[in-house]
Amino acid sequence: MNNFTTSIPDQKKVGMVSLGCPKALVDSERILTRLRADGYAMSPDYAGADVVLVNTCGFLDSAKEESLQAIGEAIAENGRVIVTGCMGEEADAIRAAHPQVLAVTGAHQYEQVVEAVHQYAPPTQGPFIDLIPQPDVKLTPRHYSYLKISEGCNHSCAFCIIPDLRGKLASRRIDAVLREAEKLVEAGTKELLVISQDTSAYGVDTRHESRDWKGREVRAHMTDLARELGKLDIGGGTPPWVRLHYVYPYPHVDAVIPLMAEGLLTPYLDIPFQHASPKVLRSMKRPANEAKVLERLKSWREICPEIAIRSSFVVGFPGETEEDFQYLLDWLEEAQLDRVGAFRFEPVEGAQANALPDPVPEEVKEARYARIMEVTERISSAKLAAKVGKIFPVIIDEVGEPDEDGDVGATGRSEADAPEIDGAVYLRNVPKTMAPGDIVKVEIEDADPHDLFGLVHVD
Repeated sequence: MNNFTTSIPDQKKVGMVSLGCPKALVDSERILTRLRADGYAMSPDYAGADVVLVNTCGFLDSAKEESLQAIGEAIAENGRVIVTGCMGEEADAIRAAHPQVLAVTGAHQYEQVVEAVHQYAPPTQGPFIDLIPQPDVKLTPRHYSYLKISEGCNHSCAFCIIPDLRGKLASRRIDAVLREAEKLVEAGTKELLVISQDTSAYGVDTRHESRDWKGREVRAHMTDLARELGKLDIGGGTPPWVRLHYVYPYPHVDAVIPLMAEGLLTPYLDIPFQHASPKVLRSMKRPANEAKVLERLKSWREICPEIAIRSSFVVGFPGETEEDFQYLLDWLEEAQLDRVGAFRFEPVEGAQANALPDPVPEEVKEARYARIMEVTERISSAKLAAKVGKIFPVIIDEVGEPDEDGDVGATGRSEADAPEIDGAVYLRNVPKTMAPGDIVKVEIEDADPHDLFGLVHVD
């Protein structure tokens, strides 16, 4: 009888650098989940990784430059790099800058990425080492999760190349989306952030096909989806916070506002208006640019007074005159949006806008950017100051360490604040038992132009 033992070889480790939008973050989570199922471990740093994945962003030239820098850093720190994501469509440019990369794949090409990892870092353990199935990989905190409902986009906005990178709209089955959401909630998610390139168009490509869910027919439609997500339970019959992002203001968006008033849906809409001037919107080839948005905003607030509207705007688009820009500023004064982001127009290789006449000089762009930020900051300051003395639910993101007096502080967000892009609520003297994911009532004591400050309210 041979007297020897066989040891299980160490797992190969994969590092991940994820750039760009939340949709790309979901792609990264899916790639890592697939790789872990194949026997790989995750490495938190370059040094411990057998191969590094860089999930790139290719939306703007500045994002491409950031992606190339990240690839270069990964090569310098590790040397074995596989590139994926939106900029992966420009493999020649990537290889020209970094000929050492092992492989390049495009956006959401999960199979090709996994194959490349298998090729350059063959797994040493099969997927059957662990008898207990591993949960999906999450790159966000346990208490909130992005829920991607579709890929691609059917629009052809002049400044955007997303349809070229990610293709036409391809909606996921409604039962698959709801099953994923249910699993996330069961695993501890308290807040679901619904994302896509065009959330309002969900199901258009499948003619809003119906599927059986819990014994009832549910359509692949934004309103049906929102209603069903609001029926999930995070404990005690309480629905999760459900936040809708990238919502184009089509007429049927009106139907989700009553769901907010009923408490099934978080009173928050992320609507990428991009501009207000009818002339600029036509040049941008924006959908729904004839919508009487100001009237609808007023109607939404009458139905659900606590609704928060966030949006983003582009300044300095080719052909934008001072009159167009002033129109935008006047529109913002009337719209009184709760959260606003602004971006200076950047040419993107392959975008139709590059061929438009009358480019706006860089110094004018900068001046207009400063002006729009001044207006939106003033509006935000007034809106947040009006919340002082009131009580709001807050979801906790982080709990600090006790200070020299033993007091503990925490950082959270109100229903008007999405993670990463909006403001925060800073709490003082919280209970030492508080943990991320807790939802508590908070009395607001102070405000600045972007954030709120408060104390846990005791009934």
